[in-house]
Amino acid sequence: MKAVFHSEQKRHYPKHFLSSGARKPNPEQPARADALLAGAQAAGLDVVTPADYGSAPIAAVHSPEYIHFLKHIFERWQRIPDASEEVVPNIHPDSRGVGYPKSAVGQVGYHVMDTSCPISADTFESARWSVNTAMHAAHLLADGESCAYALCRPPGHHAFRDLTGGFCYFNNTAIAAQWFRSRGLRPAIVDVDLHHGNGTQNIFYHRDDVLTVSVHADPIRYYPFFWGHARERGEGAGRGFNLNLPIARGTGDDGFLDALEIGLERVALFAPDVLVVALGLDAFEGDPFGGLSVTTAGFRRIGAACAGLHLPTLLVQEGGYLCDELGLNLASFVEGFAGVSRARPLA
Repeated sequence: MKAVFHSEQKRHYPKHFLSSGARKPNPEQPARADALLAGAQAAGLDVVTPADYGSAPIAAVHSPEYIHFLKHIFERWQRIPDASEEVVPNIHPDSRGVGYPKSAVGQVGYHVMDTSCPISADTFESARWSVNTAMHAAHLLADGESCAYALCRPPGHHAFRDLTGGFCYFNNTAIAAQWFRSRGLRPAIVDVDLHHGNGTQNIFYHRDDVLTVSVHADPIRYYPFFWGHARERGEGAGRGFNLNLPIARGTGDDGFLDALEIGLERVALFAPDVLVVALGLDAFEGDPFGGLSVTTAGFRRIGAACAGLHLPTLLVQEGGYLCDELGLNLASFVEGFAGVSRARPLA
C-alpha cells in the first residue's frame, strides 16, 4: 500500500480557535502530518508525492463562488483596518437563501460555519494540495492498487459545498468519491471519525448514486450538534442512502465495532465498486477531544472490518489530533486492514 502526502500541506498553520467562547491553541497543526507520516512508515507504507490535478476535481463538488472566496479572502481581509491576523467570522446568516453581501466580513460569515477554520495566507494552497493528495490516491486505485492511503491535511469531512467548518476547507472525501462516480463507479463512504461528517452527508444527501455511512459520537450533546442524528436518512432520490450510527460518549472498541458492523452490512447491500473510508483517528481514548474510548488495538479491528468488504479502498485522513499514540493508531489501522485478503483491483 502507498501513502500520499505533499509538504505544501504543512504551510497552513492556524494559531487559535474558539472553544466554548475561549481562545485556545488550534489543535489542527502541521505536526499532525509528521506524526501520521511516521505512523504510515512504521506500517511499511511507501510515501509518494501527489501530482497537481488542477481545479476540476474541486469544482465538481464545491461552488465556484466558494472557491473564489477561499482563494482571495485573506488578501481582502488585510485591507480591513485593525482586522484579526487570520480570517475569522463574527456574524452568520440565519439561512442559505439570503442576500450575498459584497463585504468581506459578510462573506466570511456566509462561508465560514464556525470559529475553528481561520484562514491565513497559506490556507488555500494547503487545502488545494490536500485535495491533490486524495486525488492521487484515487488515481492509484484506478491504476490497479487495491488500497491507498491519502494523508489529507487539512482534513475535509466537515466542509459543505460552500461552507468551511471543523478545521475543514475542501471536502477531500467527497471529491474523491465524486471522481470515482465520474468514471462510472459506485462509491460508498464509511466515516469512522469521532465527529459526524456533516459536510460529506450534505453534499450527497439528495443523491442515490453515493452511499454515506457514519459512526460517530452522538451529536445530541457533541459537535457538530445539528447533524448526525439517526433520523437523517437522505431526502428525495437520496432517501435511504444515508445512514448515521451515533454512539454514546465514552463508547469503546466493542460498541464501536458493533455499530460499524451495521454500517458495513448496509455498504454490502449497496454493492459498491469502491469504498472510501473517512479515516478519523480521534475516536481514540487518549485523543485531546476525548469523545470516545477506542484503543490502539481497536483501530486494528476497525481496519480489518473495513477490509472485510474486499473492495478497492481509498483511506482518506480526517481527524486524529496530537497525542503520543497518533502515529501508532494509524499504523494499527493499516496493519489490521492489510491483514485481510486483498480485493480485486479496479483496473
